[in-house]
Amino acid sequence: MSETVRNFIAGTWCDAADQRSFQSYNPADLEDVIATVPLSSRADVDRAVTAAREALPAWRRLPAPRRGELIFRAAELLTANKDRLGNLVSREMGKVLAEGLGDVQEAIDIGYYMAGEGRRLQGETVPSELPDKDCKSVRFPLGVVALVTPWNFPIAIPSWKLFAALICGNTAILKPSSDTPACAAAFVEILEQAGFPAGVVNLVCGPGGEAGEYLLTHPGVDAASFTGSCAAGEALEAKLAALHRPVALEMGGKNAIIVMEDADLELALEGVLWGAFGTTGQRCTATSRVVVHQSVYGRFLTMLAERAAALKLGYGVDPETQVGPLINERQFERVLKYVQIGKEEGARLVTGGQRITDGPLATGFYLAPTVFADVRPTMRIAQEEIFGPVLSVIPCSGLDEAISIVNGSRYGLSSAIYSRNVNTTARAERDLETGIVYINASTIGAEVQLPFGGWRHSGSGHPEAGGRGGAIDFFSKTKVIYRDFSGKLQKAQIDKMDEGFPPLPSLDNQEHEHV
Repeated sequence: MSETVRNFIAGTWCDAADQRSFQSYNPADLEDVIATVPLSSRADVDRAVTAAREALPAWRRLPAPRRGELIFRAAELLTANKDRLGNLVSREMGKVLAEGLGDVQEAIDIGYYMAGEGRRLQGETVPSELPDKDCKSVRFPLGVVALVTPWNFPIAIPSWKLFAALICGNTAILKPSSDTPACAAAFVEILEQAGFPAGVVNLVCGPGGEAGEYLLTHPGVDAASFTGSCAAGEALEAKLAALHRPVALEMGGKNAIIVMEDADLELALEGVLWGAFGTTGQRCTATSRVVVHQSVYGRFLTMLAERAAALKLGYGVDPETQVGPLINERQFERVLKYVQIGKEEGARLVTGGQRITDGPLATGFYLAPTVFADVRPTMRIAQEEIFGPVLSVIPCSGLDEAISIVNGSRYGLSSAIYSRNVNTTARAERDLETGIVYINASTIGAEVQLPFGGWRHSGSGHPEAGGRGGAIDFFSKTKVIYRDFSGKLQKAQIDKMDEGFPPLPSLDNQEHEHV
């Protein structure tokens, strides 16, 4: 059934100011219209920013434990509505139902986690070098934050950004992908039901080129968080640098799994299949390369090709489906282009690479899971992010070469190694230049209690999620406070408390001459 989605501004659901709209579709069946959605303009963004700014003073003064209680209530509501939301994710984004439910579970997990942060939000208290003086640091919100999120995790990623921003005392405007606005609206509706005050959370739908870019560069916005392509993120970073505006970027990946000669090949195969073809390869942490030791290369390739060819494609809500469709025609054509590039570069197409044109799947964006063999590390299909079910298999002679191949990409998000040798895995976790490393597991599967982010061109150095160095550090700023209660002027680094210490020995050069 199709529904009508509206913007959410200042606590009210509303159409676009100029009444324009667009539709979102089920990528598994383009005849299935998910929602009619506001096509927002600058006027809508202006209203949302104004609402967020007006709500900021009261929200930032609300004690953080109270803010955490509202986030906890949202997590409880997400739990109660998990099945309904998971089905919506599967319909609007196309991922299989188990993954749609996992998308919602990730929002539940980060909700509970960030709710607890309301009773922490630690600063530091440290000793002073002077008497009758104390020193501490405390966290303050950034202000009004703009959050732009992608379509591949349409509830999880908004929750990562929103819950972290809200617990720190910020107010927010969420601009979701135009491919999954119904999921975003359903998530914001949960926050409304949880009791967040009007204007604290705002939702503006519409294309990135019109609503998104204007929001991110709006003079009333204090900071921005963006998840999307590397090209879009780097362009945004340059624009916001000129505005001196903090920005957290999570961008692309060219993630790889190393399979060593002593690996449990069956276990490695399961990890590669899940990493490469889960979410139809449309994850920033998806396995795009597998680097296999030459002594097991042929055997592993045969196993991989057989299993990849047998994966069942279909509607995400069908419990037997293992791989769903690509999100839209633009992404589908992009992936097909890379299949052609791989052929032209001389890689050997082992399985897949063609659109599914028969039967009921002909109405969706389905591509057979694709495996290229004998790929050279410098080929474009081994260097550029494809964001689809296309896997490059690369042989290697040993660990050093394997690590060099993995690191020989401009990206640095996730990597993995399969080996039974603890020394081998220890060297790999030390030398792999990625923000996330898995041992005997796939390149996907991060948990919310640790930071999520990439190195080099995969991110800006401000990870999502929890843990030290995670999203709390981005969405808050530090104020250092020195309090002197001595009743007199004291000068740090100048006034010293030397009384009671014996005099230091002379350091005259003559006394220390070598004989």
